[in-house]
Amino acid sequence: MIVTGEASGDLHGAKLINAVTARSPDTFFYGVGGPKMAAAGCDILIPGEQLAVMGLVEVIGHFAVIWRSFQRLKAELHGNHKPDALVLIDFPDFNLRLAGQAKKAGVPVLYYVSPQVWAWRRGRVNKIARVVDSLAAIFPFEPIYYDGLNISVKYVGHPLLDEFAAIPERIDLRKKLQIPASWKIVGLFPGSRRNELKYMLETLVEAASLIRDVYPDVHFLVPVADSLSQAEIQSKFPADLPVSFIESSIANIYDVARCCDTILSVSGTVTLQISLAGTPMAIFYKASPLTYAIGRRLVRVEHFGLPNIVAGARVVPELLQDAATPKALADEALHVLNDDRYAEEIRIGLRKVHAKLGEAGCSDRVAAMLFEMLNKQETSQSKVNNDE
Repeated sequence: MIVTGEASGDLHGAKLINAVTARSPDTFFYGVGGPKMAAAGCDILIPGEQLAVMGLVEVIGHFAVIWRSFQRLKAELHGNHKPDALVLIDFPDFNLRLAGQAKKAGVPVLYYVSPQVWAWRRGRVNKIARVVDSLAAIFPFEPIYYDGLNISVKYVGHPLLDEFAAIPERIDLRKKLQIPASWKIVGLFPGSRRNELKYMLETLVEAASLIRDVYPDVHFLVPVADSLSQAEIQSKFPADLPVSFIESSIANIYDVARCCDTILSVSGTVTLQISLAGTPMAIFYKASPLTYAIGRRLVRVEHFGLPNIVAGARVVPELLQDAATPKALADEALHVLNDDRYAEEIRIGLRKVHAKLGEAGCSDRVAAMLFEMLNKQETSQSKVNNDE
């Protein structure tokens, strides 16, 4: 069984499924995920997009769907045909509870993408060690948090490097979309969750209008995640704003990012994808006032954006909640468009982020961890049977 509730997890899950089935073609995966995992051969019991919400207020409003999904997976873990292993990808509040059920059912658990204990609720490491057998950490600074605990933790590198290494020949998106060579291109990256659109899409649209007031010859690119509706996003943009909506079937996220002169992006995994592409960006995030107020008290990190966390320094600007106004976002984009030296400083910082993420091969390393865990479980079970 494999479970993730986010678009990035769907991507990582698909890569892992391919790596596992390359070694063991008769391995069967089922669980919670999205279209990429389905294409890799996973039997999707529950679409991940049904569970993909963030924030206390948002989760409460979606509780009935989350509860029914949890109960269905719990029944699978305790049923007559329970899985040989449970693979959990990110999505910690849901997945750690599911790990507890797997522990009760005697199903070994591999957790891929460590919960962000370095950011908040560091005491969770003890709970994680109680319910998780193996943990694949994607940042080099994570394993130390589990020192001394009864859990196997390995740094495997970041899965996005596998994706980045495997992308096909670059597409000249400017040429494909027939955008004049003299025009500036600004990316507007709205994220992959519906509740993110509620709080942040309008800000992006208003920022785009302000940018166009300064640069009439500008074109905007909006990548549309598989979990979102293009029609829903497109309806929020004025008809006279020059914008192209790019689904994954048209171009991958790296080609979209490379085509842009600068990007305004919602915080999340996509900011690391932009980092690999090397395009200057500004990161922003907005949530409900209650969710943000609670988060401010719980989260203990110097930086919010993943590129800055990886770099250990502020290599790209961050704008959170009330600071993330349309004017502030537009000003950041215009700073890059008007100041070549500033743009180059950000590019240099992003190259450092790329270097710190490690090397490709993450999916294969996680697959090896899964087989190692399964072999250990099989050996342990054989010993119990012999003792009996």
